[in-house]
Amino acid sequence: MAHQAPKYSVIVPVYNRPQEVEELLASLCRQQFTNFEVIVIEDGSSVPCKEVVERYANQLTIHYFFKANSGPGPSRNVGFEKASGDYFVVFDSDCVVPETYLQAVESFLGTHDIDGWGGPDQGHASFTTLQQAMAYTMSSFLTTGGIRGGKRKIGFYQARSFNMGLSRNAWLKTAGFQFDRLAEDIELSVRMRKLNLRVELIPDAFVYHKRRTSFKQFFFQVANFGRGRILVGAKHPGEVKWVHWFPAFFTIGFLVTLLSPLVSPFGFYLYALGLFYLLILFVDALRVTKSLPVALLSVPSAIIQLTGYGLGFLAQKLKTLHNP
Repeated sequence: MAHQAPKYSVIVPVYNRPQEVEELLASLCRQQFTNFEVIVIEDGSSVPCKEVVERYANQLTIHYFFKANSGPGPSRNVGFEKASGDYFVVFDSDCVVPETYLQAVESFLGTHDIDGWGGPDQGHASFTTLQQAMAYTMSSFLTTGGIRGGKRKIGFYQARSFNMGLSRNAWLKTAGFQFDRLAEDIELSVRMRKLNLRVELIPDAFVYHKRRTSFKQFFFQVANFGRGRILVGAKHPGEVKWVHWFPAFFTIGFLVTLLSPLVSPFGFYLYALGLFYLLILFVDALRVTKSLPVALLSVPSAIIQLTGYGLGFLAQKLKTLHNP
């Protein structure tokens, strides 16, 4: 009996995270649609996941490649070159994939002629309270969730590399990622738009995204997101829109509020506006997550997310102005 070529090639770059890969591979074993292969690209890790991958060799069609460290963009490109599928699916190693994911993609492709896609992310009951709070704020329209690839919007949809896919034809036309890291997915999406390739959100193709395990790690992660947006704008003029300035304006307002005397009218109004915003965010987090502890942690998570993104955005903007 002839071996069936995979329709989907799932590509996972990883750096020093064997436990995350374990959870991701376990979730892939439960997929309802099974015509896929998995390609794990070890990006120069000092704590490799080869033994983890080998444990799944009898349950998945899986391939493991080790390379020198160069970042997630080049690592995914290696995966594209090794892939056999008609479509490439990219996940971050800290994702857990629901069993319906590939079936949702398959059903969508059956009725939509597209060249690429992205999907939302959300928290999972097994995540820590902090991870669930970060999952909420990273997907909420009240923070930067509305500009991060989890919602339908007017204009060209920009998928994010924690959960995105593209056809082999799209890869051949784009040559994959050009940035090593920092907004490499946005930059690829911009080039796909310029090539008139069609990319859409598949709402049912969601993943559970663990994010970081501490607010400190989370801060540096979102700061890199802010830096990355400026780098995309430097390469593709016009790609930094007014909405991308929102975290920077929030950050400036937050810092001014901290320095403004509460007794002054200006300081009072800033405090009141900030508290009103955080109250709305808390209520929405409680509505969405149905968890008081998660909703409470969503408030500092949102502040860290917006100020981290805003500071990274402003720092990179100043650097770009100083060194055009």
